[in-house]
Amino acid sequence: MAGRAALDGWSRLVSWLKVLLPLTALGLLSTLFLVSNRINPEDAIPYAEVDVAERLREPRMTAPTYASITGDGSSLVVTAAEARPAQEGVTGSTAQEVIGTLTTLDGEETGLVADTAVMAQDSSDITFTGAVVVTHSSGYTVRTERLVAELGRTALRSTTPVQADGPAGQITADAMELEPVATGGDSYLLVFNGHVKLVYQPAE
Repeated sequence: MAGRAALDGWSRLVSWLKVLLPLTALGLLSTLFLVSNRINPEDAIPYAEVDVAERLREPRMTAPTYASITGDGSSLVVTAAEARPAQEGVTGSTAQEVIGTLTTLDGEETGLVADTAVMAQDSSDITFTGAVVVTHSSGYTVRTERLVAELGRTALRSTTPVQADGPAGQITADAMELEPVATGGDSYLLVFNGHVKLVYQPAE
């Protein structure tokens, strides 16, 4: 009889717990909602304000990368902070804050940095403008305001005055070209043209 009484007591306890536990849970949830802070819609994470009308009027790409192989096998990779497709009054697509690398067949690299760049509508060349800095793996650093990179063949040319620092010293010239030594060859020359002035600095 004692065992049956204990069993009946346990059953009554379980029955009471079945009622009390859900009620306790509801009470805790109610308290949680009562003491929690109210959500202010104005405190939502702010999103960047974008002028949709302006983006539709002037579409652009962020951080684009352009890669190409010239007709004679050199590779040209150009990245930019921002690029826009050709628009009315502009001769081609434009890019801002441009960095490029030209790797020729002989393994030499030429780095390009410019404020802006414009690709011709027929994709024949890319014109770098602004503060253009050219670094060649031969040790030369050239500064100019306008540089054209041809895409049909390996060729860089500047038609504006250039200033260069290199192993031979400081060079100023009316123009500069980087072209193959011979058609179909894999050797290239960096040539300064026009009124060329060299300030020779012998190695110490």
